[in-house]
Amino acid sequence: MTLDRSKLWSPAVSRLEPYVPGEQPQVANLIKLNTNESAFPPSPKVAQAITAAEINKLRLYPDPNSQLLRAAIAHYYKVDASQVFVGNGSDEVLAHAFFAFFQQALPLLYPDISYSFYPVYCDLYDIKAEQIPLREDFSLHLSDYQRPNGGIIFPNPNAPTAMGLPLSDIRELLNHNRDSVVLVDEAYVDFGGESAIALVNEFDNLLVVHTTSKSRALAGMRIGYAVGSAGLIDALTRVKNSFNSYPIDRLAELAGAASFADEDYFQWGRQQVMQARDYTVRELEQLGFTVLPSQANFVFARPNSKPAKTVFEALREKNILVRYFNKPKISEFLRISIGSQDNMTALVEAIQEIMQQ
Repeated sequence: MTLDRSKLWSPAVSRLEPYVPGEQPQVANLIKLNTNESAFPPSPKVAQAITAAEINKLRLYPDPNSQLLRAAIAHYYKVDASQVFVGNGSDEVLAHAFFAFFQQALPLLYPDISYSFYPVYCDLYDIKAEQIPLREDFSLHLSDYQRPNGGIIFPNPNAPTAMGLPLSDIRELLNHNRDSVVLVDEAYVDFGGESAIALVNEFDNLLVVHTTSKSRALAGMRIGYAVGSAGLIDALTRVKNSFNSYPIDRLAELAGAASFADEDYFQWGRQQVMQARDYTVRELEQLGFTVLPSQANFVFARPNSKPAKTVFEALREKNILVRYFNKPKISEFLRISIGSQDNMTALVEAIQEIMQQ
């Protein structure tokens, strides 16, 4: 007898299409370039902060307001702590933002090729949405968003295309859109983009969301944060305290604060990634790939002489994982995370072999 596991579900659960993360296989000698993780360890100050005495304190609840981490982030960006919200990864921060700001009569606007969690949150919270097509060259034009809306969200740089927008374009949008929240998702901005945090004191409807998973190498700690006006942060806090009042654990708060205190290591890490990215772009173009301009820790590349899926599968056979999206408009592209220089050299050598076959 087959058990119908869904018979006890709430009706809404059956219609959800959950987000599908990149593979996390446990395979020896795997070169993992499919989830945009850092190739480098976190700052040494992170290990120094997590002492035996702090581990002993794990018997106690963490600070529900995460004051240490919020103060560190506020100091770094030269804003007030009342303008900073922290959560258990940027995905949780985004989820709270969707609930707090985008359940409106007018539709939420976001790019048609973008972070695939956005439609998941819209389904989860029954949010009306309108996807705005990217241009033929995959560029995002914010002039297309100057229309009635219940909110606007877009990544900068965009994902999975890696293409970024200048701050002037975001300012222009905000000048024309003051009556709904504009959320700029800056998961990858530290690899060559311009952060819109510079504009939060000028526009009280701007919310900027970051993660420590990429440029600060803390993906395993699950720390995300938002910077915006105190009014927006208050709304996020109300949602958080109605959902989980202790999202940041003690060790994560210590790790995050320590990371923001080590600027030299942060700058070294991001420079390593950008140098390896430049090398990868040059080599892929010489192999006949079309590579979109990248301001992220990944590149979006089309192998013009072989199908993208063929290259993806051939790389997998060589224990190199990249990301392939079997979706309209992007099914001939691969998203390739930037690892260490050795990782990227191995990738290029493997692709050379594949292209010669």
